Amino acid sequence: MKKLIKKTLKIILPLVLSGFILYWVYRDFDFARVKEVLLHGMNWGWMLFSLVFGVMSHVFRGWRWKQTLEPLEAYPKTGDCVDAVFVSYATNLVIPRLGEVSRCGILSRYDNVSFSKSLGTVVTERLVDTLCMLIITGLTFLVQMPVFMTFFEQTGTKIPTLMHLFTSVWFYIVLLCIVGVIVLLYYLMRALSFFERVRGIVLNVWSGVTSLRDVKNVPLFILYTILIWVCYFFHFYITFYCFSFTSHLSFLAALVMFVGGTFAVIVPTPNGAGPWHFAVITMMMLYGVDATDAGIFALIVHSIQTLLVVVLGVWGWLHLSWSNRAK
Repeated sequence: MKKLIKKTLKIILPLVLSGFILYWVYRDFDFARVKEVLLHGMNWGWMLFSLVFGVMSHVFRGWRWKQTLEPLEAYPKTGDCVDAVFVSYATNLVIPRLGEVSRCGILSRYDNVSFSKSLGTVVTERLVDTLCMLIITGLTFLVQMPVFMTFFEQTGTKIPTLMHLFTSVWFYIVLLCIVGVIVLLYYLMRALSFFERVRGIVLNVWSGVTSLRDVKNVPLFILYTILIWVCYFFHFYITFYCFSFTSHLSFLAALVMFVGGTFAVIVPTPNGAGPWHFAVITMMMLYGVDATDAGIFALIVHSIQTLLVVVLGVWGWLHLSWSNRAK
């Protein structure tokens, strides 16, 4: 019964957090405008083009993952690695951060890859991605520092105005996001403490973590990593051209919002719903976009990109079942 309650809370709490933030951001929003833009004010050609980059980011991640598994003498099918990535992102919509575990389970089932070793390679992937994100964030912050400082000021997090934090509703939204991340880290630490009690599993995980140093084709690994992040960025940036009120925004403006949105997705809500909208809308307004238009952009783009994750997840699951039907 206790385990059931915990599992239920892991599903409900992210939804509650996401719902609360979305409610606050869109509490006085005119949703009729969204329908109008969808039917008459949107360039669907650019949107479909942006989705190509969304698909390719997952494909490159699957190809890169296979590279980190080879030093462990694990040789899963390339298609299974890509499909597992598709399924993992869809799984994260149900229970945030469970996708990383699910894709390891898929390779264990269909390709006889050690679950604990493949989990180690996923940890390595996340460390590499974190490093990439920090580099992108650092460069963007240096180039667009005034914009970030204005963002901190408007959300009640500017250092000289700490005394006014408790009067800013936006600050409480940021605080809720931080609490969500802390809760996620807490569960991850508990999971690690469990692994520490099982020495064999820990050693397998560690061998997966260290597999990066034995990757055969390092330049190709670096290329895949660059392509993953390039695809992530253009998956977002190209959507600017879908709307008349965002088509004028610059490459640097997109980079600022991309960084903000990426950090918002860390918060354990389904596909970053809520925190991502808050970050993108707030930053878009700094570049002169009307609040309603910014809200329309965030709502439509996030919904379509989330739908893509669902479609790819269903495709990955069906393709895995079909291509491995003999097993």
